[in-house]
Amino acid sequence: GFQGTISGYASGGKSGGSRLSAIQKYSFTSDGNASNIGNLTVGRSALAGQSSSVSGYSTGGSDSVFLNLIDKFPFASEGNASDVGDLTVTIANGTGQSSSENGYSTGGNRGAPTYAKSPNIEKFSFSSDGNASNVASLDAAVDQPSGQSSTDNGYVSGGSGSSRGQIVIQKFPFASDDDSTDIGDLTRSVETPMGQSSTVSGYVSGGSPGGSGQTTIDKFPFASDSNASDVADLFQGARYGSGSSSTASGYVAGTNSPVNDTIQKFSFASDQNGTDVGDLVTGAEMITGQQY
Repeated sequence: GFQGTISGYASGGKSGGSRLSAIQKYSFTSDGNASNIGNLTVGRSALAGQSSSVSGYSTGGSDSVFLNLIDKFPFASEGNASDVGDLTVTIANGTGQSSSENGYSTGGNRGAPTYAKSPNIEKFSFSSDGNASNVASLDAAVDQPSGQSSTDNGYVSGGSGSSRGQIVIQKFPFASDDDSTDIGDLTRSVETPMGQSSTVSGYVSGGSPGGSGQTTIDKFPFASDSNASDVADLFQGARYGSGSSSTASGYVAGTNSPVNDTIQKFSFASDQNGTDVGDLVTGAEMITGQQY
């Protein structure tokens, strides 16, 4: 399953003008602060996260120029990431999804000179290290969306783009390399939100526009294609943070409104507001999440 039972991770990001390489880990079994357990191959922000059953992945991002890196780090032992492949294009501000067999990098911004929003759905294998392939296209190209994963499908929610793209929930199948379809709407137009996934629902938490992060937690069902509902609020507004998912809860770590180190948690079983459960070692924005 997509959800973790042991730990959440927040990797990369940006703090005080510096791009971070730290891989920060926090417990799903008890509330508490994070620890630094390794480093990405390159300090970078605006990257996407994916998770297999044994490894975390960080893709794309920016270290002053946009990148196409696929980094992998082990869950079973604490250590640094290794560069195991490349995306087909340089990308920042994209999002990630994970099936049982593959990682996906979707949407984002292509960078200079046009800074075009990417429609790409890129796929890379978890079983063997290697480059990604561009296997399909989004219905609406979006920058700064959130990502969710069910057993069968990947989801891209919100993002900066057309007014339609900012509110739409897009779905693409894992079993076949097909384009995404528009399956419903969020309760609001939003960019830079964080994404979480239970076994039955996708969540879109926080985000912008506005000078500070929003608190809204939207939820939409995996079993049927329909609109999201506003089910709760984060402990504090957040945007540009990382999203992770345990079997019981969704997590948000970091934000840029202002940049801080808060780790927030909200329950999947009941639609209740988020709580402050710990701190990152280093507060960060434009950070990404994984789970084990």
